[in-house]
Amino acid sequence: MFSRDEPDFHVISVSQPAPGMLENIRTLLQQNNLGMDDDIGQFVVACSGHRVIGCAGLVSNTIKCVAVASDWRGENLSARLLGEVENLAVQRGNFHLFLYTRPGNLERFRGCGFYPLVQWDDVAVLMENTPVGISHYCRSLQRHFHPGRRIGAVVMNANPFTLGHRYLAEQAAATCDWLHVFVVSEDVSYFPFQERLEMVRQGVADLPNVTVHAGSEYLISRATFPGYFLKEAGLVNQAWSVMDLLIFRQYIAPALGITHRFVGSEPFCPVTHQYNCDMHDWLETPARSASPALNVIELPRKRHASGRAISASEVRALLKTHQLARIRDIVPPSTYAHLEQYYCATAPAETAHNEALTISPSLC
Repeated sequence: MFSRDEPDFHVISVSQPAPGMLENIRTLLQQNNLGMDDDIGQFVVACSGHRVIGCAGLVSNTIKCVAVASDWRGENLSARLLGEVENLAVQRGNFHLFLYTRPGNLERFRGCGFYPLVQWDDVAVLMENTPVGISHYCRSLQRHFHPGRRIGAVVMNANPFTLGHRYLAEQAAATCDWLHVFVVSEDVSYFPFQERLEMVRQGVADLPNVTVHAGSEYLISRATFPGYFLKEAGLVNQAWSVMDLLIFRQYIAPALGITHRFVGSEPFCPVTHQYNCDMHDWLETPARSASPALNVIELPRKRHASGRAISASEVRALLKTHQLARIRDIVPPSTYAHLEQYYCATAPAETAHNEALTISPSLC
């Protein structure tokens, strides 16, 4: 905990706030028409006496729940709070930060050193704490540029990489001059990112016109997307979809000359199915962005002989019960070899590096 005294208030950092402090923070957020995301474990709090007059939360590299009491606005308190949050992040090795807010707060946060990336009408805006972050990322992508009239892209979690993922990549690559496969990097899945990335690389190694990209912070995770500033619960998933798809259309696709995005049909998860629908809207509709529209190709899932669609969640369930023979039928040999080597000696639910991870059927 740190403290810097001022004539009228002081700012402190609080890890896992006590119930009383947490309730004061929640009250301040409610007074600002904001909710509280459940994943915040670190707050920077401004206090005047025993009263909480300002707060800002930090989750990984995302700033959440920034609020200042109405009678303390104009005291540069927002800048002070954000400055202390950035100090906390730097101490943890996170120099690149993101902030989601209502568009009405854009100028307020711009004055605190944040720069807008994408905006969805008057609903949400995504900002980052550098004016050159996205341009640097796009330049790094351009090193993998391949010319062609039909350049495809697939974004996958591959948790783990199945024959369904292989089928999607193989079918897309067969119709494209080049295919770019992005593996979502955030470690909120059953299998750690580096394992998922290696499974994908091995699983498509024989396809000559495919580049596998380690996902970046610009492929937004649904697991950590903030909803505190959105009053309607249904807007949270939609806002996540819009932010993610606008970044792809406005920055990632132009950097690589991507013309088509491929996705598998989603018969299991309603949220992922809605994301596929949003993809058609936000990538294909010219009016949604000044950037060129993309073609979205939705391919039917690869299925078992019985007709049931193959899914990564099925593999995870079979792995927990050691039904390896059934797993062999729905994953490539390279994935099976990885699972056999690292996940068969001990039940995955008991494996040390997996015990804190939550299995979700939508993380496939």
